[in-house]
Amino acid sequence: MAPIDRRIFFATVVTFCSIYAAQPIQPLFQSEFQLSNFQAILFTTLMMAPLGIAPLLYGYLLESYSARRMVRGALLVLGVLELLFAFADNYLTLLVIRAVQGLMVPAIITSLMSYISYTTPQERMQQAVSLYIAATITGGFLGRFLSGLCTDLFGWRFFFFLLGLFLLWNAGQLRVMVKDAKLHYARPRLAEILLLLRDGRFFWSYAAIFCLFFVFAGLMNFLPFELKRIDPDAGATGIGLLYLGYSMGFVVTLNARRITLLSGGPGQAITAGIVVYGLGTLFFLVEVYSVMFLGMFVFCAGLFTAHSLLSGLVNTLARENRAMANGLYISLYYTGGTLGSFLPGAVFQYFGWQAFVAQLLVMIFLALLCTLFLRAAVNRQGAS
Repeated sequence: MAPIDRRIFFATVVTFCSIYAAQPIQPLFQSEFQLSNFQAILFTTLMMAPLGIAPLLYGYLLESYSARRMVRGALLVLGVLELLFAFADNYLTLLVIRAVQGLMVPAIITSLMSYISYTTPQERMQQAVSLYIAATITGGFLGRFLSGLCTDLFGWRFFFFLLGLFLLWNAGQLRVMVKDAKLHYARPRLAEILLLLRDGRFFWSYAAIFCLFFVFAGLMNFLPFELKRIDPDAGATGIGLLYLGYSMGFVVTLNARRITLLSGGPGQAITAGIVVYGLGTLFFLVEVYSVMFLGMFVFCAGLFTAHSLLSGLVNTLARENRAMANGLYISLYYTGGTLGSFLPGAVFQYFGWQAFVAQLLVMIFLALLCTLFLRAAVNRQGAS
């Protein structure tokens, strides 16, 4: 039996399509609605921002509702809002819809990750987490690529309408999930969170993923604007196609265990992934589409090696309080992504692309330091 039901895999894919569908066409929104760079990037930032705090807060809802009910309800609302987005005709309405959609996404992601965590045997946990991350990668790529392709072929509204239909259909399909789980959450108390963070193995894992996703979100959010600057005639399909490098992340996460064995352990594999991540980032200093296209493969391979193994390590370590450990991981992951999606923009606007990439490299170096402290903490305290 597969570690993840195919309906859950599809729910993850369409949810992440929804998060990132606007990203490659943000320059188009900028042009059509006469927006600044900052106003345009809010279409992605507002979808991501609630994920920084909601994984802990949504635990209260999951105490009352099963994973099936939570996921189905959130998918239903998200689908309806996607249809409304496809027909909205002014910036403020579009922005409000994206903000409300952002409140639905954490309900889906938190439910799915916790469902997987509680219904998967310990010995298959790393495989299940890797499959889940592979689904997020698939959704992230398809959302960006198909959005760009459909925009060039049919206009930007078509893909959002199609996505809304898929979300509604998936909500119906989840009526017959193979399993369901009533998830029992410990209410997130500050003292318990601080106790978890005092454990170096968790603290440095969270710090590392914060830095890594800060870089990832920053590059992904501002890259379409740089590509438009390099070539004003660049189409949305070409921008979306650049994200084909996501396929490396898919391959990497499905082979996480093999990478760990070849590297000599999870700590070494995470460190190696971050080094590859940094090398991939260097490609983007060359402002040529073909070089950036190749760099995206290296960049994504490095990030998703580190991400899949860090996530799996947190699940392995958190035997007694896995829900809170997962919630903190997701919170720090998306807090880094939310801040990274707009803070580096000041450097991009005032100092240019080269300085923008340089600041991302500094964050990658900080992530590398975090993994060195993480390995020391694991060696000192043990992996279990």
